[in-house]
Amino acid sequence: MNWYFKVWKQYADFSGRARRSEYWMFTLLNSIALFAFMLLIHVHMGLAVAYAIYAVAVFIPSLAVAVRRLHDQEKSGWYIFVCLIPLIGSIWLLVLLASEGTIGENRYGLDPKG
Repeated sequence: MNWYFKVWKQYADFSGRARRSEYWMFTLLNSIALFAFMLLIHVHMGLAVAYAIYAVAVFIPSLAVAVRRLHDQEKSGWYIFVCLIPLIGSIWLLVLLASEGTIGENRYGLDPKG
C-alpha cells in the first residue's frame, strides 16, 4: 500500500527512478480499484461519475511512474510511445517495464534499491 501512496505523493514527478515493485504494486492496486468501480457501477449507475473522475485523476501518476520506471533502465521517458507500434510495441513496453533496472547510479539518479 505504501507504493501506491508513494506514487500519489509524486503525482506529476517525471524525474528520478522507480523500482519494479513500485510500478507493479501501483499498477496492481490501481487495476483493483478500477475493477471495483466497474463492479459497483453495475449496482448503482450514479458511481459512473466517480469512476470517470478517478480514471482521469490517475492518468498523470500512472504516466509518471511508468516514465520513472523507464528511467531506472536508463531509457528516456519517450520510450512510453513505443506502445504505439502495432502488435509488437505493447509487448516491448511490457518487457521494458518488467526488466531489472540499471545497478548503481545512472544519468537519471541514484539506484532506488539503495
